[in-house]
Amino acid sequence: MTERRGGLGFGRRDGDAVASAGSRGLAPGKAERPWPEGAVRLDDDIVGALLPERAARGHKGSFGRLLVIAGSLDYAGSALLVCRAAGRAGVGLVTLAIPESLQPLFAAKVVEATTMGLPEDDVEEIDPEGALARILDHEHDALVLGPGLRPGLSTTELVRELIATGGERDPAPIVLDAEALRSLASMTGWWEGDRRAAVLTPHTGEFGRLRAGSDRDPEADGDLIDDDAARVAAARDAAAAWHQVVVLKGARTVIAAPDGEVAIAPFENPALATGGTGDVLAGAIGALLAQGLSTYAAARLGVYLHGAAGDAGRERYGDSGMLASDLPVGLASARRRLTGVAERRQGAKRLGFGSRERLAAQAESSPPAADPSARA
Repeated sequence: MTERRGGLGFGRRDGDAVASAGSRGLAPGKAERPWPEGAVRLDDDIVGALLPERAARGHKGSFGRLLVIAGSLDYAGSALLVCRAAGRAGVGLVTLAIPESLQPLFAAKVVEATTMGLPEDDVEEIDPEGALARILDHEHDALVLGPGLRPGLSTTELVRELIATGGERDPAPIVLDAEALRSLASMTGWWEGDRRAAVLTPHTGEFGRLRAGSDRDPEADGDLIDDDAARVAAARDAAAAWHQVVVLKGARTVIAAPDGEVAIAPFENPALATGGTGDVLAGAIGALLAQGLSTYAAARLGVYLHGAAGDAGRERYGDSGMLASDLPVGLASARRRLTGVAERRQGAKRLGFGSRERLAAQAESSPPAADPSARA
């Protein structure tokens, strides 16, 4: 019988036999695949130390403003998933920027996020120059660009303009996903010159197109589905060449930094093999960037929260049947659990959603409220 894990399905620590082979996506009796040398295996302690603090007197502006440029008529769900995931990952404010002809449709669907219409040349065709001006004029701490955008030259031009610093001294970091990655693959030398800090989140197909667009034969990278050593080597090489953080998605997602550091998330979960789960990841990483984390820290923490939420969903739904829309609430639960782990190790600093025990202790130590009837 497969041993069930409690909690939220966090990755097993080295030397901690918490999960069975079956719950890690392995056939019963099959040994776990070896971990590539030179890559850090993420666990609760490592990612718990990355959690941004939550000031007790903070307000929505204290916890970051994320601008999401995503969605189209055919892929409305992508934009909605990014926004919902970002909110569950702790960001204070989310704004969804979409072609102005679609703004009424999206405004009726998003609840917590606000919307911003982008100028168009034609229906659903963004005017790159007008859209860029409106985006740069909007106050934000981080961006997510690409999920569900309509393919086309106008989208490619907007991506080209947004990845540049534009003369800004400290431009907001950006998550590049889906159509933004396909646009990059068509640009020669997109990584050259002054570029804003970015997290690229390709699956293996998108990664191969990016490599081909960088004059690298994707076949030379080897098996990027099952060979973890090849995945680590390819992601490390790409991050160094592009001078950006690369998240190579898949079982045991690889996170690589430009300086050669590499981390691996321990999750292997076929339940995540469904449309929209990548949009949730993009929203989570974007939210963490907006809360002040560096690109490498936000990528590692976002991937781990996403994997933990997926494991929690797998415990509930099994290997199939989980939807991407089931994941965002799991991000909040996973962050809350990590907060508890970090607080126990760091002396109860305010890192995220408070534990019941600490909140109860605060209530007990507070003076009783005055009796209104006793007032003169």
